Amino acid sequence: MQTKKFISLVGLGYWGKNILRNLYELGVLHTACDSSDSIIAERQKNFPDIIYTTSFKEILNNPEIKAVAVASPASSHYEIVKESLLAGKDVFVEKPLALTVKNGEELIALAKKHDRIIMVGHILQYHPAVIKLKELISIGELGKIQYIYSNRLNIGKLRTEENILWSFAPHDISVILTLIGEEPVKVSAFGGDYLNEGIYDTTMTAIEFSNGVKSHIFVSWLHPFKEQKLIVVGSKAMAVFDDVTEEKLFIYPHKIEWKDGKIPIVHKADYRSVTLDKKEPLKEELLHFIECVQNREIPRTDGNEGLKVLKILERAEEGLMPKSGGLKKGPEHGKYFVHTSSYIDDGVEIGDGAKIWHFSHILSGSKIGKHCIIGQNVVIGPDVSIGARCKVQNNVSIYKGVILEEEVFCGPSCVFTNVYNPRAFIERKHEFRETLVRKGVTIGANATIICGISIGKYALIGAGAVVKSDVPDYAIIAGVPARQIGWACRCGTTLKFNEQSASCAYCGSEYRLENNNLVIIKEEIN
Repeated sequence: MQTKKFISLVGLGYWGKNILRNLYELGVLHTACDSSDSIIAERQKNFPDIIYTTSFKEILNNPEIKAVAVASPASSHYEIVKESLLAGKDVFVEKPLALTVKNGEELIALAKKHDRIIMVGHILQYHPAVIKLKELISIGELGKIQYIYSNRLNIGKLRTEENILWSFAPHDISVILTLIGEEPVKVSAFGGDYLNEGIYDTTMTAIEFSNGVKSHIFVSWLHPFKEQKLIVVGSKAMAVFDDVTEEKLFIYPHKIEWKDGKIPIVHKADYRSVTLDKKEPLKEELLHFIECVQNREIPRTDGNEGLKVLKILERAEEGLMPKSGGLKKGPEHGKYFVHTSSYIDDGVEIGDGAKIWHFSHILSGSKIGKHCIIGQNVVIGPDVSIGARCKVQNNVSIYKGVILEEEVFCGPSCVFTNVYNPRAFIERKHEFRETLVRKGVTIGANATIICGISIGKYALIGAGAVVKSDVPDYAIIAGVPARQIGWACRCGTTLKFNEQSASCAYCGSEYRLENNNLVIIKEEIN
């Protein structure tokens, strides 16, 4: 095998140090990267003859580096993998592939487009016991598979940046999928957040397959001792994979006999241990990646396999969502809910009753008003002010310079700019233009709001509009570039005028036009 040093490792922390050791021993590690100087200094004590850097761009720009191994925090996987693929590198990424199915699909498409390899670190797929277990199932030694369950329990490293589902369960989900050989038809989950409100310490995930097989995965880091067992129940025998014992795989050939066709009677049998190859799973996993890179082969746990696991995690996560009233106690600013996949910077103010959903990021200096609802994959800040009772739908970015007053609705994927003529190579932060969105405004899906304008109260911006100039109160704006096409009632209904007067057909509010301005005669909505 070629032993040229062609792989770089990004992330040298808790698990990264193990990958570092193995890549070093395999003679393929070119450069090791971490943002922490202190972690690099610690790793240099044991591996002094490796190139170390704090610059990820240095890795991307180095033509000698053909592949990147990613062991950084899960929240950074998507960006690091994406940039590596765009730079022409093959990628090994620790689980999970990304934090959303959408991002996972994007990475797979990107790898295909650039003819690059993605491999996901589902290490149990390379464990000799799991490989043997799969073989035993395929030759029918266990009979028809009926039920699979696993316990992955421990008391040890407690995480505050991710819940136990995303930390522990991917390993067992991956194994169960490969043993069953199909994707599930039903996924559900429940759990408890006992140490950090909103971050689950224990979860139970139930999975059902179309062939009738059912499984459950119990994970917890609030357990008095370490337990890592996966049990497969078949019609002929049962198998136990116990990863904390010296002998890892056991077969229990218990029999069940039906007396008179009605009463089940169990006949217990002695177990036997299965002889396994003495190989380190992580080293086997990394060897597989090296061979796939060198031979241009599809990995056993490629991006598509990682995506299947990601889909189950997302479906399980839905079962963990707090129901109505499931609010989180904020550290300083009252009661609000923040989904465990979202990130809130220091110096953010969040009002009582606000809800911030999946994979959103609120940057420092921002203020979120009371009872706001912030959807999935939203970026707000820095230094953005959002008034009370606003609703910001999925995939919206609200950058510095934007002010939303109360009760503003931002439709999915609408866009706010803050620089009029941006260039990637010119710093223009001093040229940010303020955009003011007044009370009650509705901005349709995929609309673009060009910076430096004011949108009047209760205006309605149509989907896909590109708004480049100030908008009057109550105006309806649509098109590219946007122009006014009518007037809206405070309730959002389009007004129909009889000469210069209009009465809202929905709420009964009354208006008239004076010098092309809408004048309120009577508004029925409080």
